[in-house]
Amino acid sequence: MLLNAENRLLLFRYDTEGYPPFWIMPGGECDAGEGYPQAARRELLEETGIVAEPRPIQVVREAEYVYDGEPVKSIEHFFFHRAAVSRIDTSGHTELERRVMQEHRWFIPAELREWPETIYPRDIAALVERILGHGGADTR
Repeated sequence: MLLNAENRLLLFRYDTEGYPPFWIMPGGECDAGEGYPQAARRELLEETGIVAEPRPIQVVREAEYVYDGEPVKSIEHFFFHRAAVSRIDTSGHTELERRVMQEHRWFIPAELREWPETIYPRDIAALVERILGHGGADTR
């Protein structure tokens, strides 16, 4: 979860063939031998150009879905960082990311509940409220 100084949440819009467009936070999978904190740091840098030490917020979820014809079972660990800047550098995106993540925007919390396209996770507004209610602190 990447918030800027104005408490706006960064989301990327995925537009991929066979699925309606949807919005998600920066993130991705662990590389071989990589732990979740290292993967969070690397993915944030690759997808946004922001160097950070994201803090865990003690939210872990399992999800199963099909993406690009492949079954996926994920274990999602959520992290938080407050960015000092709102400029996003997407030059680190992979070829796939450049194809499906052509848009990003900073959402104010109120928009998250009313947005006309799907936002994942579906309870993102509650997660942001949780972070803001703790002043952006580790919510253990």
